[in-house]
Amino acid sequence: MLRFTTFTLLLAFTTAWTTPASRREALQHMTTAVIATSSSAAFALPTEETPRVVTRMGGLLEPYQDGPRGFRLLAPSGWNKFDGEVGAYDVKWQDLVDPLEQIKLSSTPVKSSIESVAALGTVEELGPKLAAKRNQATLVQASERITDGILFYTFEFALPDQTHQLLLLTIHKSKLWSLDANARNEGRWKKRSELYANVVGSFMPKLT
Repeated sequence: MLRFTTFTLLLAFTTAWTTPASRREALQHMTTAVIATSSSAAFALPTEETPRVVTRMGGLLEPYQDGPRGFRLLAPSGWNKFDGEVGAYDVKWQDLVDPLEQIKLSSTPVKSSIESVAALGTVEELGPKLAAKRNQATLVQASERITDGILFYTFEFALPDQTHQLLLLTIHKSKLWSLDANARNEGRWKKRSELYANVVGSFMPKLT
C-alpha cells in the first residue's frame, strides 16, 4: 500500500516541475493522495538536530521573512523578487543577469493529521522516482535532516538539458512546502551551489 501510494504521489508531484504553470495544482493532487496513506507506516528518521544556516556569505544573502505566510529564509541579495503567480509559486527570486537562475517557494494546504514530510515516503524512495519524472535526470544526492524539530528532505538533480536543481520538501502546520533552486548548466551550478545550499539550509516554515 505504501509503495503504491508513494508512486502515485510522485506522478502528481513531479508534474509541477515539468510544467511550471501546474505546480500548485500538482501539489494539491499530491496532498489528496497523502490523505489516503496508511497512518501506521513506520519511517526511520534522523534523530540529531542540524542547525539552521545563518551565514550571509559576506552580503550575498539577506534575511527575508513573510509574516502572513509564516516563513523565513536567507534570500539572494539584489535578485528580483516576484510574489504569488497563481498556480506556479508563492514567492520567486530571479537573478538580474541570468533570469533562468531562479529560486521558487511554493506551498499547499494539507490535513492537520499529516504532520511530517515522512508521510510521502522515505527520502530513499522519493529521490529516484523524482529523478525519473524529470526526463530521467540524474539524482546526484538525497538527504534528510531535522532542524528545530521539523523534518526536511533535500534532493539534488542533474537534468538532461543541463539544468541543475536543488529541491527541498517539508511539511509543517498543515502546509506542504517546496523550495527549488535552479542553475541553467553545470558551469553555473559550480558557481551557485554554495549559495543555493545556504538558501535551502536557511528555510524555516515558521517565524520563530
